[in-house]
Amino acid sequence: MKTRHVISILALLLASAGCDRYLDKYPHNAVSSDLITAEDAELLMNGVYNIAQYKPTFNGWALFDLIGGDLIRTGASGVNTPKLLVEMAIAPDQSMVTSPWNGYYAGLYQINTYINTIEGLPESQDKDEFLGVGHFLRGLYYYNIVARWRDVPVVLGNETEDVGQTPEAEAWEFVASELLKAVECSADFHDRHYVSSQAAKALLARTYLAMGRKAEAAQLAEEVIADPHFALADFTDIFRGADNREEIFTFANLIQEGSVNMSFYYYTKESPVGGGYNFCPTQEAMDMYSHQDRRRSISVDIQGSNNVLNKYCSGDAGLDPLYIIRLSEMYLISAEGRGLSGGLDRLNELRAFRGLPAVHPESEEDFLDAVLEERRLELFGEGFRWFDLVRTGRYEDTVGLDARYTVLPIPSRELTLNKKLKQHPLWATETQ
Repeated sequence: MKTRHVISILALLLASAGCDRYLDKYPHNAVSSDLITAEDAELLMNGVYNIAQYKPTFNGWALFDLIGGDLIRTGASGVNTPKLLVEMAIAPDQSMVTSPWNGYYAGLYQINTYINTIEGLPESQDKDEFLGVGHFLRGLYYYNIVARWRDVPVVLGNETEDVGQTPEAEAWEFVASELLKAVECSADFHDRHYVSSQAAKALLARTYLAMGRKAEAAQLAEEVIADPHFALADFTDIFRGADNREEIFTFANLIQEGSVNMSFYYYTKESPVGGGYNFCPTQEAMDMYSHQDRRRSISVDIQGSNNVLNKYCSGDAGLDPLYIIRLSEMYLISAEGRGLSGGLDRLNELRAFRGLPAVHPESEEDFLDAVLEERRLELFGEGFRWFDLVRTGRYEDTVGLDARYTVLPIPSRELTLNKKLKQHPLWATETQ
């Protein structure tokens, strides 16, 4: 009985996202938690890790970079600037918008199912840790959704009715509440491929920064920096698979689990490992690394005559991890959160580790510019640039686009299917 029941739940969690409607995908009573044991829950947890990494698709994980101003399309006549890439790719019916929306909400159905199922277990430490995984992943998903679409449906169950939008400020509070639960429930760090209390704390620091709660963000970042589990590491160790203490949370992204093949889109066939080469760094992005910057050769490279983003190097094989949280981000969050007087030492500490001289900005504005430039260098290709520019009010001037591109449009199909959804005003037309 138990085996048949577990198999049915795993089938549900691993079901493909084939329905038309992404807020109404499966019957709300498809799973009963009556017979679930701790052993079953561990199987479900492994399944939800698998789902969480591949449901957003390449577009979901790469989107902040693709529209952040440092990448262009390759081989596309007339689409050889970041501005043109964004204008052609960001629209209510374009896959760069629709596939992440669909993937995140399809994944959320399954994450919600997991959380609701685990809540039926008897109280225990195992139950808490299983729930910590679910709340962390739900917080991570909603962080990405709210950052992109702002006013969004917050779905906690398996709703069959139309769901309206939660205002952006409330949605951010929900993200923070999920991560606070994950901090409290999750296990202590033991492996970068598993959710930990420290990973939840780090993601909460990122969330508080997005919310403008800078002092709280800096405090949490400092707690993670002080944790003896972690230390800064060389880029070669991080991005070429060596043991290191810098990765706080990374999806293993094994190809047999439905790999999101980052390298295929960035690597070229001129490389020995091949690649599709859909996107490449701008020349400005290639040139932003000085020769003494120890990150340079791992971040960008030239294959044949082609510029490549070099952090994901497996080409057609598609074996690259998805780097979600690293310790260096905590240095930069602490620096930004504490401002010039309190944060400059953290900024320069990271720069020194990467082989760069100290900077000496004279004003808060200059200091923020320095922090953002360091984030650009450190986190290139890891999903930060667009939102860094948006949340600091620099996107329009930096990329040369109007305000509508500081938020993504809700997909047209979702507006048709869910009558409670409204298009963001920056994207709304007179006929809507």
